[in-house]
Amino acid sequence: MDPSSLQERFDFAFNLIQDAGQLAFDYFRRLDTLTVKSKGPQDMASQADLDAEVLIRDRLKSRFPEDAFLGEETGHTKFSAGQGIWVVDPIDGTQPFLSGLTSWCVSIAFVLNGTLEMGFVSSPARNELFAGRRDVGATLNRKAIRVRTATQLTDGMIGLGYSLRVTPDEFLPFFSRLIRNGGMFYREGSGALTLCYLACGRLIGYVELHMNSWDCLGALAIIQAAGGTINDFLSGDGLWKGNRVIAGSDPLYPTLSSLFVD
Repeated sequence: MDPSSLQERFDFAFNLIQDAGQLAFDYFRRLDTLTVKSKGPQDMASQADLDAEVLIRDRLKSRFPEDAFLGEETGHTKFSAGQGIWVVDPIDGTQPFLSGLTSWCVSIAFVLNGTLEMGFVSSPARNELFAGRRDVGATLNRKAIRVRTATQLTDGMIGLGYSLRVTPDEFLPFFSRLIRNGGMFYREGSGALTLCYLACGRLIGYVELHMNSWDCLGALAIIQAAGGTINDFLSGDGLWKGNRVIAGSDPLYPTLSSLFVD
């Protein structure tokens, strides 16, 4: 895929995520009208999730029919090696969304040949739009952003994620290592949004034992474009099965990585 084709996708997705964010925000302002279902413990979905994903999926299919699609709510289309694939979470942070909190976002990523090419995260309730493209740069509301250089855990706050896919016996020793080494943790209801706060310098790192691809790829692309270092999330079938997440400035990355014990 040539640079002009990638730029075409970037421009299209940049506009598309704003439309999807506006649709989700319209639902957010009338939560009492939503149909909500449970997908499991602490895992909810609403009509807003489905409608936002369908909007994104259908517009991408119309413009780029040759690309594959993976969404949290509607699943994936047929995918073959060498094919580009869009990875979408229509609302990351559904529980905060349904609770009337603003810590939610819409996330879109594009992967080609196993490489994370670009990502977009829209936080309409906070009026913030993050975007990034590999080897080009990252922006917040169209202004350039960079990760903040840190060398030790005490240089700032670390974003910390947790889900019930990880047992307490797995999480608590991991959490203990972070705080015993002087780390101060920060947690929001949306992993994607928290990762973006690393990309723009509000946080110095992010760690989580397991995330699904749709929850983080958009933000990880933005972190990379903002000069940050991330683990190879797509290794070990991460696109389909998820993976751990380690992200931070290059000098801090080894320390963050040491929190994980295989």
